[in-house]
Amino acid sequence: MSTAATSTGRILVVDDQAANLRVVTALLSRQGYEVIAAATGDEALRLYAQSPPDLILLDVMMPGMDGFEVMAALRADSPLRVPVVFVTAAHDRDLLLRAFDAGVVDYVTKPFLPEELLARVNAHVGLKLTRDRLERVAREREELVNLVAHDLKNPLTSVLFASDLLLHDGCKPERVPRYLQMIHESADDALGYIRHYLESQAGTRDQAGAQGRADLGETLEWLVRRYEMQLDARGIRIQVVPPAANCAALVAMDARVLRQVSENLVTNAMKYAPNSELLLAARNSAPGFWQLIVADRGPGIPLARQRELFKPFVRLHDEALDDGLSSGLGLSLAKQIVVNAGGQLWYEERRNGGSRFIIELPEAAK
Repeated sequence: MSTAATSTGRILVVDDQAANLRVVTALLSRQGYEVIAAATGDEALRLYAQSPPDLILLDVMMPGMDGFEVMAALRADSPLRVPVVFVTAAHDRDLLLRAFDAGVVDYVTKPFLPEELLARVNAHVGLKLTRDRLERVAREREELVNLVAHDLKNPLTSVLFASDLLLHDGCKPERVPRYLQMIHESADDALGYIRHYLESQAGTRDQAGAQGRADLGETLEWLVRRYEMQLDARGIRIQVVPPAANCAALVAMDARVLRQVSENLVTNAMKYAPNSELLLAARNSAPGFWQLIVADRGPGIPLARQRELFKPFVRLHDEALDDGLSSGLGLSLAKQIVVNAGGQLWYEERRNGGSRFIIELPEAAK
């Protein structure tokens, strides 16, 4: 008796004989596979283009477009990532060698034994699905490494800035306690990010922004406290417009996550708009929403680059203006986190020059 498929998968069966299609479809369907049938090579290519399967069972001898021509068409534009098993009545050695040269991974001869066909199908579908899982895990791990590296960059940069001044006697004695506090708070933030990654699964990270609540006034105060000395060293003056004193500017986002998102915007201004002015503001937006605004008087974003602002691995300016640490992930991650929290993040050109980034978030439930 044949062994049932260990994993379900989609199989494209291509044969010009209707009886063969019915037999193979019934056999594979009983094993839990989703089967798509094509009677011609042209139909097979169309079905493949709509949604690539996990395996192709391809008849060799067909009128019009034969199996070799189908293989050539499948491999014409890009490497074929789907295993193909030839089904043939021929036992000719040269033909089978030609089949492997064409990219076929295996073959079954007609008339076939059901057990043999199922064994080959199970083996190749299992290998394909395992490869897909491994590639997905590798992508997720790479994304996680990029996220951790990016999120640790800002607090570690603050630690380096403060410790460098302390080591080289570059600060006034009265500022020493403040620099020590900056180092302590930055290290605590870095450990908080690491703890968050260890405690949560990679796939649930983006949901963190939608949990808890954050006070916009406190967020602005934190940004000034954390970055005022670094901004001063870059010749940047800070203007803060807090929410009105009688307003509870609470938004539906974890406070640490909001700080993380907004400091990305502040550090971008620090890099790309030195010797200018930085505006940090909070204001009411549409009913039930608040906005946090980070605006500078730098060169702004060229129109040609604005469409790419929130794409991963896109840098705002030339590498000559960069610090060598930019991954191009900051704005992309910030937008993703804000959107997952039910808000929006967008860019506007500022009147009289400069950039304005606006974070809009829903008001926290009372």
